[in-house]
Amino acid sequence: MLHATMRGVVAAICMSGVRTLTVRLGLLKQTPPEMVVEEHAGGLLERIPENRREAAVELLHWAYGAVGGAGFGVLPDRVRLLPWAGPMYGVVLWLGFESVVSPALGLGRQRRRHTAVERIALTADHLMYGAVLAELRSRPQH
Repeated sequence: MLHATMRGVVAAICMSGVRTLTVRLGLLKQTPPEMVVEEHAGGLLERIPENRREAAVELLHWAYGAVGGAGFGVLPDRVRLLPWAGPMYGVVLWLGFESVVSPALGLGRQRRRHTAVERIALTADHLMYGAVLAELRSRPQH
């Protein structure tokens, strides 16, 4: 379980790199963690100094990645070891966040809908998250 959790953190960190690239390429205006900071600078985030808020949200993203990794780790081997399981899990995790967690937390109320290009960029980074996460597969022992 610890290995799966750490894999989730590594996958979320990789995802952050992809998101930085997609913003710099102009495919996304902001990374989702930046959107959260902009939209919800109040409440709990107000207690964090402004110059540290983005870092705090990034750490929360990595924690969410860790929880996702732990969830992937408890899937049965017959599911988790399928070649497409990791990338599919990454996309399902994103869809779950967008459709359940985000509305429950009141995120995205002011946000416009994603364009097709933004959806492709967000799908790609979640596919990559899942691909990195899927490296949990057993390795031959020598």
